[in-house]
Amino acid sequence: MLWMCPYISPDCTMFKELRGSDLLMKGENGAPVLRHWWNGYSAVVDYTKEKGVAWFRQQMNRLTADYGVDGFKLDAGEPILPGAPDTTQPVAWSRPLRLLEDCEAYASLGVGYPLVELRMCWKLGGQALIQRQRDKTHTWDAGGLGGLIPNAIVQGLLGYAFNCPDMIGGGMDGDINSPDFRFDSELFVRYAQCAALFPVMQFSMAPWRVLRGEDLTWCLNAVRLRSELGPELLALARQAAADGLPILRSLEFEYPGCGYELVQDQFLLGSNLLIAPVVVQGQTSRRVVFPEGRWQGDDGSVVIGPTELEVEAPLSRLPWYRSIQ
Repeated sequence: MLWMCPYISPDCTMFKELRGSDLLMKGENGAPVLRHWWNGYSAVVDYTKEKGVAWFRQQMNRLTADYGVDGFKLDAGEPILPGAPDTTQPVAWSRPLRLLEDCEAYASLGVGYPLVELRMCWKLGGQALIQRQRDKTHTWDAGGLGGLIPNAIVQGLLGYAFNCPDMIGGGMDGDINSPDFRFDSELFVRYAQCAALFPVMQFSMAPWRVLRGEDLTWCLNAVRLRSELGPELLALARQAAADGLPILRSLEFEYPGCGYELVQDQFLLGSNLLIAPVVVQGQTSRRVVFPEGRWQGDDGSVVIGPTELEVEAPLSRLPWYRSIQ
């Protein structure tokens, strides 16, 4: 998959061609709007115009046909709101837009391609799009690891079944590339374990570059578990494509009315797999809520629900359970 943005550097030949074809977002003075982002200042392809959409898709189609690109990560695409501080001037749209329609228009560029990941979507639930969570920090709190499961549950309920956490370890610009950055190997392992059985997982840093010894083994074990359960994940993806049901689900979704709506640190993968990662620093055990039924753990234990148990969860273990008859 190729990482793409709708931005055009103002000092390149392509900028001149697009400006001459009237395919760039313009301000009220008729000049192209420049948008500030982490990599500098750029003009923006006007993907709210049919001609702009056609040009952008032409580039994507050329990349798939000529270079064998399998899919795209369409980054950016945030709605440009009135008075937004990241533009030098307001956008003078070529036609009246609904609020957030520009965000919807950008995300729609990915519809129809076999693999497309987006950070920003609007009103596109149910489409075959991978919806990534917003950038996460290298922290344990809700802005980092602690926010992965609650965010994923909401994404699924909004119709984005193929949801994706941010990169393992966090991918917030200004965080992991800061001179003050301090790497936490425990956090990285737990992050990998939490993300391993999401519909999608992706790394920010190669594990073998940042981990050593047992930490590396435990991280790679999480990846091996995902590979082992790959056929079940694929079956759930096909089911979601057919009926829109979330792949990653809250307990309350599968067992409504049982008081599980506030359980936000564990999840179900489909109906039959219960995943209970550790998301709190220093924890070597955790409380797991078991719905009705018989649940067989990765450690061989069998639990009869409904019940709650404190289970052992050293850094080497991602607790997960399978519903059995």
